[in-house]
Amino acid sequence: MVRACRKGLCIKWSLEPAGKEVEVCRRAKLHSLRMVWKIIWPLQICKLFLVILCLPHGRTSSVLTVNGKTENYVLDTPTGVQASLECAVQNHTREEELLWYREDGRVDLKTGNTINTSSVCVSSISENDNGVRFTCKLQSDQTVSVSVVLNVTFPPLLSGNGFQTVEEDRDVRLDCNVKSNPQAQMRWYKNNSTLILEKDHHQIQETTESFQLSITKVKKADNGTYTCIASSSLKTETMDFHLVVIDKVPVVPIEPIIAACVVVFLTLAFGLLARRKRIMKLCVKEKDRNSDTAL
Repeated sequence: MVRACRKGLCIKWSLEPAGKEVEVCRRAKLHSLRMVWKIIWPLQICKLFLVILCLPHGRTSSVLTVNGKTENYVLDTPTGVQASLECAVQNHTREEELLWYREDGRVDLKTGNTINTSSVCVSSISENDNGVRFTCKLQSDQTVSVSVVLNVTFPPLLSGNGFQTVEEDRDVRLDCNVKSNPQAQMRWYKNNSTLILEKDHHQIQETTESFQLSITKVKKADNGTYTCIASSSLKTETMDFHLVVIDKVPVVPIEPIIAACVVVFLTLAFGLLARRKRIMKLCVKEKDRNSDTAL
């Protein structure tokens, strides 16, 4: 009896010798496997190709260190000193070229200071270097990198317009610009005493880089020396602001003056226009008189 294999099952088909039944089933299974393989193998090839494309090219097992640290870190430093940053490659199997960046700008390195180890020196460090980021990268794989951020500590630095003159009833603002790390505690003094703030007359605004004193409708009593005091754990700095209040300048009534000038001008113009005939007759008589005299 012959059985046809369909989805792995043998079904009676016709009467055949028992020895041929197994052979027919085996051939049917092989044929099915060949058909399935013809469909699957192109898909497997495509999958393998995509995996190869997605593999990271040029990846390295090398590890970078900056001053012995393998992760990004913050370097605390005062002003006026030199900071040395040394980048080195660990676990490298070949010569590796190193790159240095200050923020997003490339740092120029001397020949011989780029292979496997590389150093940069920052001197002399100032308050302007605070928060600046230095990054060392592998040239062959720039995703491998270590960054250092400078935390520059310095005492308060104060600046501003130290002398101002203002009229009575005007508004004035004293701007005390401050830079400090760590951040300073700010205060205002007047004539060497703590400034007593008056509601709706004094207003203080403070940011990380400014300490402002606003005075609304200045009075004669506001005349004096105001002192901006900045105190940090490193030092206390002061700056004086001299405020001179002068008498209110009388306001000239511009609009009435302009209106009066316009009225006078129009009056003269209409007067001349009304007497134009008489003026013309006088001019003619004067001309005739001059002609007779000449004869």
